[in-house]
Amino acid sequence: MVVAEVAGRIRASIEQVIVGKSQVIDLALVTLLCEGHLLIEDVPGIGKTMLAKALARSLGCTFRRLQCTPDLLPTDITGLHYFNQKTQEFEFRPGPVFTSVLLADEINRATPRTQAALLECMEERQVTLETGTVPLGRPFMVIATQNPIELQGTFPLPEAQLDRFLMQLPVGYPSAEEEAEILRRFRASNPLEDLQPVTSADELVAMERMVRDVHISSAVEEYIVAIVRATRSHPEIELGSSPRGSLGLHRTAQALAAIHGRSFVLPDDIKTLVPYVLPHRLITTSQARLRERGAREIAREILKSVPAPVEAE
Repeated sequence: MVVAEVAGRIRASIEQVIVGKSQVIDLALVTLLCEGHLLIEDVPGIGKTMLAKALARSLGCTFRRLQCTPDLLPTDITGLHYFNQKTQEFEFRPGPVFTSVLLADEINRATPRTQAALLECMEERQVTLETGTVPLGRPFMVIATQNPIELQGTFPLPEAQLDRFLMQLPVGYPSAEEEAEILRRFRASNPLEDLQPVTSADELVAMERMVRDVHISSAVEEYIVAIVRATRSHPEIELGSSPRGSLGLHRTAQALAAIHGRSFVLPDDIKTLVPYVLPHRLITTSQARLRERGAREIAREILKSVPAPVEAE
């Protein structure tokens, strides 16, 4: 498939910078091809921002970085009208959201009011201003990062905004061999500076359309529905996933199959994606939190409890 060939070029480009995180890179590509948004959450220094920058530089699309701080205003994201004294007229100065890839670094440092400025952009791909509604171009992707260990001066994302992210993705520590390779690779210079685009915006939009043609059987669709419905009746989950979670699994499974060169979805694709598509959409009970039972752990248990479809003999 064409999608697999282009995805392979993007993956190879990112792997010039990011060492040993092939699954993380694939999941970022899946999010991109689904026209979704990605939340990368892990401890500082793991390479969250580096991954976002490497992806953006490999795409050949416009890229803007937004460093979130408590004094950031909504208009610092969307843009504002200002009075130009030379022309004696009001003019619009676009904000960083008018781009193809927006990196919102440390998003939980922005205030809830500023975080909310991204809600309409992420869901409806448009910005409402004083003069009307302005559509955003395609492709459009928000990559947000946050550190889970810092509490002072941060504002946790509300559930409604977490649900706007197609995936929540931890990066994880590298192995000893991978960390040694990082030291060698960054010894002389930063390989990020040498990255060149390997695709274009038009090609990306065409790939997004191709992904939607990947076949997904009724048995696999029923499997997705069974998993999502199981989150609504689990005793340790206070609020289960909405149908947006079902749609997220459906679309990401198509993209994952496409980047692997398949024209059909397997149940194993669903099993791979559940720990990244569903947990941030779940609200666990207070008893589960007291027992330090996370949503990702519970989601994995639900996945084991729901029988996967098998091919008829």
